[in-house]
Amino acid sequence: MQKEPVTNKKGLSARKILSVVIIVLAIPAALLISWKIGDRQFYLVSVIVMIIAMIPFFLSFEHRKPSARELVTLAVMTAIAVISRAAFIMLPNIKPMIGIIMITGICLGPEAGFLTGAIGAFVSNFIFGQGPWTPWQMFAYGLAGFIAGLLGKKGIMSPEKRVRTAIIGAVMIFVLIGPLLDTCTVFLMSTMYEPGSSVLAIYAAGVPVNAIHAVVTGLTLLILCKPISDKLERIKVKYGLMDN
Repeated sequence: MQKEPVTNKKGLSARKILSVVIIVLAIPAALLISWKIGDRQFYLVSVIVMIIAMIPFFLSFEHRKPSARELVTLAVMTAIAVISRAAFIMLPNIKPMIGIIMITGICLGPEAGFLTGAIGAFVSNFIFGQGPWTPWQMFAYGLAGFIAGLLGKKGIMSPEKRVRTAIIGAVMIFVLIGPLLDTCTVFLMSTMYEPGSSVLAIYAAGVPVNAIHAVVTGLTLLILCKPISDKLERIKVKYGLMDN
């Protein structure tokens, strides 16, 4: 008989708690180290972030190893996310990538969403340019997938509730993911100017960009969440994937 995962009173499994701790503490610590050592080691920090992102994903398979089909499915979703960003390379603020990452989290789980976001940001930056901002983008994109996955588990975000899912996704971008990426700029600017000298200006300049990104993400969820989730659900049922 398969042993049930240990949960707390609210039904949150121990591995979910551990995943949250890893993502909330370990990766920001890596970003802080990146800031302290300067921008010359961003490749190393990016790899560290990627390795940390893999830990919650593999922890999600408590009683078995992930199959090749599961890894291929995740790789395909990551590729779609990268392509969705690269396809709009001429339009800097029109990027449906995080919407695809959120859909992955909703359909395949929060850990899969985080890993897709982290790897997708790293890979796509070979097109858009690597730099000290890359680990920050990996964290921000992955966090969007992770939160969407947690809300998907609770039924708050779901393919059947497209309008609500789209609104939540857009709000998440505007109030959390966008400002988090702006914070990256604050840290990078602090190495060139007096700390705090242009913080408000940076966040103010990010508002219209974040608003556009939020709208694009909301439209991506509204249009693509249902058809992509239907295809992923058929794959999951046929091959018994991500049943953890």
